[in-house]
Amino acid sequence: MDMPGVLYVVATPIGNLEDMTRRGADVLRSVAMIAAEDTRRTRVLLEAIGHVGAQLIALHTHNESAALGRVLARLQEGGDVALVSDAGTPLLSDPGFELVRACWAAGVAVIPVPGASSIMAILSVCPLPVGRFRFEGFLPARPVQRRERLHELAAGADAVVFFEAPHRMAECLADLATVVPDRVIMIGREMTKLHEQYVCGTPAELLTRLREAAQLRGEFAVVLPGSGAAAVPPDVRRTMAVLARELPPAQAARLGAELLGVGKRELYALAMELRGSLAMPGGGD
Repeated sequence: MDMPGVLYVVATPIGNLEDMTRRGADVLRSVAMIAAEDTRRTRVLLEAIGHVGAQLIALHTHNESAALGRVLARLQEGGDVALVSDAGTPLLSDPGFELVRACWAAGVAVIPVPGASSIMAILSVCPLPVGRFRFEGFLPARPVQRRERLHELAAGADAVVFFEAPHRMAECLADLATVVPDRVIMIGREMTKLHEQYVCGTPAELLTRLREAAQLRGEFAVVLPGSGAAAVPPDVRRTMAVLARELPPAQAARLGAELLGVGKRELYALAMELRGSLAMPGGGD
């Protein structure tokens, strides 16, 4: 009996196609079939890596159970298959779990091909304390359930990373302004693309910036620090905002420590956050 093929779970760029790894491109060129969340988007990626004519099959949230049998049959015939999502690492708020579980049950090897991840991308540039974090995925779309979930997440000691759609981001920030009005959060959008933005501030501050934008596109990633991260008193924040605007972070922290009686390490992190905050422009992409 022939040995079954391998299911490769391949991370793809979250925006900039240059972020496709060499190994990931080699795997996509070599497999017998590619199971894609959106075959149109995947064709764009395949063209970029010089691979046309690949056998593609759609595998998304609404058809995964139906498509699973065809993919599994190809694997059991000995053909290798790659699983890709629209962007980033599959299974992180994307389809593919049923297929991966079925492969394990059938004795088919499942191999990750790591690469781009919006979660790791935003955390790598986050000036807020994120020693430990949990990934929440998308919040509930209904307002009551969303607010309840935000209350639960905000009470936790660990930071939380979650996604939000652009048409719901203003409502989400309004809810956060009620749940954690003084907690500084971070939002990122259009990561790795031409108009990528990373902004820190209280929910009310970010809501003001959001409303000034004429058009918003692209999924948002949000970092909500845990309850263990001490809220910055308003007077400290106002003073450091002035110092950070005029001085390098280290100098602002030293002067702020003398004026406010707060530790330099905390003020340095705050100065970095304030200097790194980018105003959200009014134009679209």
